[in-house]
Amino acid sequence: MSPAEIVDRQLDAYNARDLERFVACFDERVQAFRPPAPEAAIEGRAALAKHYAANRFNLPGLKAEIVDRIALGNFVIDHERIFGVRDAPFEAAVAYEIAGGHIRRMWLYVPA
Repeated sequence: MSPAEIVDRQLDAYNARDLERFVACFDERVQAFRPPAPEAAIEGRAALAKHYAANRFNLPGLKAEIVDRIALGNFVIDHERIFGVRDAPFEAAVAYEIAGGHIRRMWLYVPA
């Protein structure tokens, strides 16, 4: 699968709130960052599953759609519109690094 197809697979699982299928798209040692913090906010597939189970997949209106995308080598950068987390939809940029057929690292940028 191409890096973009791997990211699409995790987005489909995210929108279906299918935790098992979602976390399977990520490397066991995945790191998730929320810049400007330099340290990872989430480290490891188990921590990722715990976070998304408690903070996202329990939200009935959860949905993300791609507004725009850049695919460059093993990186995919999505401009996303996210619904169901806040009172109103919001936009974010998410950069994914793909390695070994899984998402190895991701960076979530949300404007203030």
